[in-house]
Amino acid sequence: MSTNHRKLHREAALTAGRPAPHIAARRSLAHVIRDDAEAIRIAKDLALEFAVGAAQRDRERRLPLAEIDRFSQSGLWAIGIPKAYGGAGVSAATLAEVTAIISAADSSIGQIPQNHFYMVEALRLNGSEEQKQHYFRRVLEGDRLGNAFTEIGTKTPVDFKTHFADRNGKLYVNGQKFYATGSLFAHIVVAVAKGPNGRVHLVFIDRAAPGLGFVDDWSSFGQRSTGSGTVTFDDVEVTPFQIVDHDGSFEQPTPMGPFAQIIHAAVQVGIARGALAETISYVRAHTRPFFELAIEHGYEDPHTIHGVGDVAIRVHAVDALLARAGRIVDRATAEPTAASVAEASIAVAEVKALGTDVAQLAATKLIEFGGARSTLESYGLDRFWRNARTHSLHDPVRWKYHHIGNFYLNGILPPRHGAL
Repeated sequence: MSTNHRKLHREAALTAGRPAPHIAARRSLAHVIRDDAEAIRIAKDLALEFAVGAAQRDRERRLPLAEIDRFSQSGLWAIGIPKAYGGAGVSAATLAEVTAIISAADSSIGQIPQNHFYMVEALRLNGSEEQKQHYFRRVLEGDRLGNAFTEIGTKTPVDFKTHFADRNGKLYVNGQKFYATGSLFAHIVVAVAKGPNGRVHLVFIDRAAPGLGFVDDWSSFGQRSTGSGTVTFDDVEVTPFQIVDHDGSFEQPTPMGPFAQIIHAAVQVGIARGALAETISYVRAHTRPFFELAIEHGYEDPHTIHGVGDVAIRVHAVDALLARAGRIVDRATAEPTAASVAEASIAVAEVKALGTDVAQLAATKLIEFGGARSTLESYGLDRFWRNARTHSLHDPVRWKYHHIGNFYLNGILPPRHGAL
């Protein structure tokens, strides 16, 4: 693509949505979390805050700028940094539980740092010592990494036109991304781009870099406040220090794939928890009894009691599967082999598959048991189903069932990639 065509393409994207928010430089250093228990405690405290206003943010499609600042300044965005570099080095099980806790309160906020954690793990696996020292320090201080991964218009979601190339002794990134969750809130945008040799790399780009553009044009009916819109790159100059190989994470057994996916699975588990909690709260407070029953309160309806019990069992089942998957991912991280990574991928696929079904069931039953009044816009209860349905499309669950069945029935190890 010529320089003029790139500029026209970028200008068309920039006029298609709302202006991107200004993200100010950090004013203070983030808190540093020391262990798993502290991470869980802080996540629970923040979830109470984030639940307030979640329905309104969804209704208004309002970006959670203040909430994301609170989230990253709490230290939770740095809990994946190894202890050797000053982080808490929490387990995958803890990271998944933190994500589920936040997602139960507001699943958009719960999803936003997924790619941040993914890029931290990519640095751990493939970054040079100098890159780890530099970027881990910035994350510990409170800088946020944003995703610029998937593109629109390519044959598959893992085909990339975005690239970097040498021109007159300098490297320039050009291209356009969509579904760029986290980038609107990021201090550093991480672009997935092909190099001159065709290999896929991660390119770490400071937000203020000339030629980097953001468009708040995310218009999905769910996960409305993730800001997952467009990022453009128009001759963005970078250096070799900003580039980390990405293909290597999957050419040999590493926990990269299941690590990425367990965070997505935790978002679904969180939505299921949140929908169940909202069902209990709403039915207790508002639901009227059916006129055929001689009861005083809607929560005495035997069919509602049975239905809530059924949903509770299923939510607790995916809770257990999430914790189990976390333990298996942790084992694969400690001893990555073809067998241990495959086992981790399958365990995570299981919780993602069932969690997706349970989240949508819990969200549907919330409205069913709540009755006609529960559909009023002022309650915003439909957001649980919309969020579960939208987020479930991130990676096709039907393929997870395929790989799970092939693993158990035929002993075939699943492929290594970031979607399993």
